[in-house]
Amino acid sequence: MRLAIYGRLLKDEDIPYIQELFDIISARQIEALVHKDYQKQFHGRLRMDGPFGTFKNHDDINGKVDYLLSLGGDGTLLDTLTFVRNSNIPILGINLGRLGFLASTGKHEIKLAIDALQSRAYQLDTRTLIHLDSNKDIFGGVNYALNEFSIHKKDTSSMITIHTYINGELLNSYWADGLIIATPTGSTGYSLSCGGPIIFPSSENFVITPVAPHNLNVRPIIVSSDSIISFEVEGRNENFLCTLDSRYEAIDSSYQLAVRKEAFTISLLRVNEMDFLSTIREKLMWGADQRN
Repeated sequence: MRLAIYGRLLKDEDIPYIQELFDIISARQIEALVHKDYQKQFHGRLRMDGPFGTFKNHDDINGKVDYLLSLGGDGTLLDTLTFVRNSNIPILGINLGRLGFLASTGKHEIKLAIDALQSRAYQLDTRTLIHLDSNKDIFGGVNYALNEFSIHKKDTSSMITIHTYINGELLNSYWADGLIIATPTGSTGYSLSCGGPIIFPSSENFVITPVAPHNLNVRPIIVSSDSIISFEVEGRNENFLCTLDSRYEAIDSSYQLAVRKEAFTISLLRVNEMDFLSTIREKLMWGADQRN
């Protein structure tokens, strides 16, 4: 078994759990590559017995590892898409953060996780991605996201107008702070905080959610993920923000944008009993009696 390991920031409180992971990897002589920038934070803080390699980008792990471990929260896991791309490497999120919708394996379950990977006793959750097409390059070829695409105002208190089309037909002109196009996975993220619905992960849909719309009767709408959704943006300020998950770039009204379902999917590993319904009950406290 060969692993790639990615993390953003090595926090002191996480060191015992990461040390446990590396001790298990060393004891079982598992091949592992650690992201180079993450590994630089280990000096004098973590013990790494045995040969651990490093990786920097997609090419360093493509066809060379069986699984990618994300050490952190959901934001850290979203970063791994730029490394996995269309390689079909499954991702296991070990939650060192807070909520952990996507990084569903707890930090106390590290040994359980490695046991499950070695024995292949896990579930694979296939997730749809959203793809961005534009007349000018924006994200350097990594033009897809797991959670959402959004357009947002930048450096101004004025609203923007986002003319939105479904398969070439006008849907609406949104006067708002922004607009979110969320996948089923992203329906529990930014879109949910703006009043969007929760969509089951296997649903073949996107949800279009306005951010602080001027007209209060303009509500989120669910459309088929087979749709092509295109946009024309205008506002007092000529610059806007375009985002894919946690990545963002400034654009102007000369950019022509459209989103659609990505041709490939990604796989999230689940090694415990936390399926989607269990997750929303626990993380969103559905059914919890909070009257006391």
